[in-house]
Amino acid sequence: MLRALVCSNSELSFLMEAHDGLSAAIAKRAGFKGLWASGLSIATTLGYRDANEASWSQFVDVVERIVDSTALPVLVDGDGGFGNFNNARLLARKLRQRGAAGVALEDSCFPKMNSFVGERHPLADINEFSGRLRAVKDTVADDMVLVARIEALIGGHVMDEALLRAHAYADAGADAILIHSRKSSADEIFSFVSAWQNRLPVVIVPTKYFRTPVSTYRDADISTVIWANHSMRAAAAAMRQVCDDIMAEEGIAGVEPRIATLDEVFALLGYDELARAEVRYLTPR
Repeated sequence: MLRALVCSNSELSFLMEAHDGLSAAIAKRAGFKGLWASGLSIATTLGYRDANEASWSQFVDVVERIVDSTALPVLVDGDGGFGNFNNARLLARKLRQRGAAGVALEDSCFPKMNSFVGERHPLADINEFSGRLRAVKDTVADDMVLVARIEALIGGHVMDEALLRAHAYADAGADAILIHSRKSSADEIFSFVSAWQNRLPVVIVPTKYFRTPVSTYRDADISTVIWANHSMRAAAAAMRQVCDDIMAEEGIAGVEPRIATLDEVFALLGYDELARAEVRYLTPR
């Protein structure tokens, strides 16, 4: 299912961010066909910074809950693989065991820093990172989609550097290329796509260039758009407002009309199925 979404240019697909089972269930209810297990969002909800502070094992445990909560395919933001080729292939193997459909690895140095924080974003050596990709591909073969994420434009390098890396990563076995940008305009994304000429499908994350019309991505034959952190950010804003209001009002009457009812929460997580199962399995025959 994920390969059909990401590895095809025939139709633009969308992946919605999820950081836990609840956000995954909400994304499914909205109609999304695939999920992005965001490194930033998962780290944030665990109370860590997006700087490889959470361990790979903590990360994998959260991914399992995301996978279990829906039948949707999950592309996992694997950062740089949490180390060298050996760490990366271990991560991929564990993610496959937990049911992930794909993993995206970025060509950053360990420990990474979120792409939108600060100006220092050193890149991994091309050959070393290509080795990470080959190790992952040899480990999970065709069981998982492997996306190579290029941070060259994030690090302020020229377009030729991004293209050089893209070709090397394609040779190393990547199934798709994620080209990342921190600009408010999508111009450098379209420049990359034009020069790349669809050697592999292109994935984008328009967090900063969010005003760009989606129709232009279709026109450029981009494969997949990832809405990368919006459920987490929406939850943070809503929780902040509710906490402020309850503190100020010393009560909850004012916030009740603005928050999900318990019945809505129960419906999202399938309490009705549990009731039917109790009738089937707890009723004496």
